[in-house]
Amino acid sequence: MDTIEAIENERVALQECLDLCKTQEERNCLGQFPTPTSLAEDILQYAIQLMEAETRVSFLDPAIGTGSFYSALNKFVSTSQIDKALGFEIDPHYGEPAISLWDEHKISIVLGDFTRAKPSPDYNLLICNPPYVRHHHIAGKEKARLRQSVLSSTGIDLSGLAGLYCYFMGISHPWMAPGAIAGWLIPSEFMDVNYGKAIQQYLLSKVTLLHLHRFDPRDVQFADALVSSAVIWIKNELPPTDHQVRFTYGGSLQQPLKSLLVSSQALAAEPKWSRFPNASARKQKEQVRLADFFKISRGIATGDNKFFILTEHQITQMGLPFEEFCPILPSPRYLPQDLVEDKGDGSPNIEKRLFLLNTRLKEDEIKKVYPKLFEYLESGKAKGVHSRYLCSHRTLWYAQENRPAAPIVCTYLGRSDSKSGRPFRFILNRSAATVANVYLAMYPTLLMQKCIGKDSGLVQRVWAELNSLSPEALLGEGRVYGGGLHKLEPRELANLPADFILPLIGESLLDDVPKQLSLIA
Repeated sequence: MDTIEAIENERVALQECLDLCKTQEERNCLGQFPTPTSLAEDILQYAIQLMEAETRVSFLDPAIGTGSFYSALNKFVSTSQIDKALGFEIDPHYGEPAISLWDEHKISIVLGDFTRAKPSPDYNLLICNPPYVRHHHIAGKEKARLRQSVLSSTGIDLSGLAGLYCYFMGISHPWMAPGAIAGWLIPSEFMDVNYGKAIQQYLLSKVTLLHLHRFDPRDVQFADALVSSAVIWIKNELPPTDHQVRFTYGGSLQQPLKSLLVSSQALAAEPKWSRFPNASARKQKEQVRLADFFKISRGIATGDNKFFILTEHQITQMGLPFEEFCPILPSPRYLPQDLVEDKGDGSPNIEKRLFLLNTRLKEDEIKKVYPKLFEYLESGKAKGVHSRYLCSHRTLWYAQENRPAAPIVCTYLGRSDSKSGRPFRFILNRSAATVANVYLAMYPTLLMQKCIGKDSGLVQRVWAELNSLSPEALLGEGRVYGGGLHKLEPRELANLPADFILPLIGESLLDDVPKQLSLIA
């Protein structure tokens, strides 16, 4: 029998050859992203440390591929210590070569769908890099089957927005022996998104969550998948009272850059687990949020920016009526300044001036009053703009959402290593320009409106404070993708702690307004 090092070298070469036989699109649809050798070995070495010494291993990998985890297992555990091993691979393209590669070892590789197999609760070590398939690639009937299977296995009802890896975690539950250790290499997005709440519930109530390690998003673990990764370690037993979970970040499992123990009670109250270990647990109800002062909305999704957003020159050249357009800010790459002044007519005093078609007139009225605009709309129909998803679901296919100008707007995509050091920019908008969905618009609440009415400089002071917030404060609210790209959704920005606004308002103003804040009441 060849040494495990020789077999691993052969496996890596085989994996590369098999991957080259498929297109990137084909592999993306099936969520096929192989685990690098170094990462597989880091995970298995850590897994053995979690098990009791000299424990005989019954190994399960529900998505084995060519066997990177099984190969790593053989590096750290003697053959005599492995009782049995089982792997599932749905794609014969990888499964058949894997069977040939491991035919002399203690592993049975099943060519088939793990999610349809009958559970056998005999395995005390489960390690898996499940398929990273997004929900829109899962057919409706298949999603309903998977959802019911997870519900039957765990009592947890997954959201229809969950990716396939979430179903794998739930369906694997009845395969684990009592006290079994499981390690899951999955996208870290479950820590922040709404559909991840069901996974969080499973981890806190059905098993004991031992350790959650999140890799630095700039250190992409899979060269062909821009996804921020995490490894979850669980034990198949109910969590003890006053349980604490180890959260680590960056580096490796063996040598993380940061570490923090977080109580299960704090995790149950915290919707964004990616805060840890960079921030201590906080009491949600005791903090003022940005939502107390601003309503956050995403900018307009036009349905076709090239058709609905025009320059002054284009509008003039085609003879279109300016009165049926409103100013709109360009995308952040074309807006270097963080302060947008009014040119005097409501339009922004900036270099790249754009205007959004924003009419509520019906087509027969437009044809009568603005024949040039009617011709332009007809040209849009000829291009199929009216049949696009957003346009086709409007009463008037060309009518835009109601998004008045917001005094402060925020970019919703950014990088933690940007030249400015700020992943997100807050822009003070003194014009009447609206924004597209590359921005988040901040509209003052009634409370804030009353304060602004008595202090016209308040908005500018809030804007200055927002731009002076530490990157960590903002990154803790958003979500992150591979390569260090961060995203901030309206609800996440609204959840930003906003105690810094209270001193800007002042006690005298707060005393004069209705006591709408829980902190003030």
